[in-house]
Amino acid sequence: MVVSLFSSRNVFFTISLCLFAALYRPVLSRPAKFEDDFRIAWSDTHITQIDGGRAIQLKLDPSSGCGFASKKQYLFGRVSMKIKLIPGDSAGTVAAFYMNSDTNSVRDELDFEFLGNRSGQPYTVQTNVFAHGKGDREQRVNLWFDPSRDFHEYAISWNHLRIVFYVDNVPIRVYKNNEARKVPYPRFQPMGIYSTLWEADDWATRGGIEKINWSGAPFYAYYKDFDIEGCPVPGPTYCPSNPKNWWEGSAYHQLSPVEARSYRWVRVNHMVYDYCTDKSRFPVPPPECSAGI
Repeated sequence: MVVSLFSSRNVFFTISLCLFAALYRPVLSRPAKFEDDFRIAWSDTHITQIDGGRAIQLKLDPSSGCGFASKKQYLFGRVSMKIKLIPGDSAGTVAAFYMNSDTNSVRDELDFEFLGNRSGQPYTVQTNVFAHGKGDREQRVNLWFDPSRDFHEYAISWNHLRIVFYVDNVPIRVYKNNEARKVPYPRFQPMGIYSTLWEADDWATRGGIEKINWSGAPFYAYYKDFDIEGCPVPGPTYCPSNPKNWWEGSAYHQLSPVEARSYRWVRVNHMVYDYCTDKSRFPVPPPECSAGI
């Protein structure tokens, strides 16, 4: 769905993005059942398998949220899943899909966080990158469709050179390896894949101004088409450094011309926050901010 306030130019470009996403398919995709690669990590009474385990329902109510995690950790690769978010008044809720090294002071983490909102307002997706314990690298984009009406694919692509966050195969964020500029980059620690649905009305919607409306509970989010392609740890020790892994190929060193165009479109029309331009937090922009894509 295209929000009605979009210009005709934006509508045209949104249609182009949809056609691009429909034609493009990642190599070696193998959607799996939930139990093939994942386990319930938190509040098993609030997670229900549906469609023979090919999809799951997450529930949030006043008693609890819930979450799940991958059975293995991975070092480089691509992970994706299709998610249908909470419809209607979802203010104060957060559905997260992320990778995490499960370490403390030297944590590595790659985040998608879907920030609920009042009915009729766009959903905001926040991405963040932690490397060697250093985070606070938030960016926020208003989605150009209603993510509660149908399933949409969210993916993280991670190799030695860059991390890319995708929405329906449209890149919304690129985080490059800038170790040459003394910027930490996550390339030593394997990470598990996690997802949670929880209450965060102290910050999630308009900085905590909009609170969760429990009269609308329970809240539901749905997940399917779980796909992990990467080097499992423990696993073959040569895998993470193997240049023949498809995600390390030259096609994944930089965005294609079509991807670069769609990336710029998202940034110009739908980005609502970028730490790189927040002078109250960073009077001098961090060095990776000038690295481009």
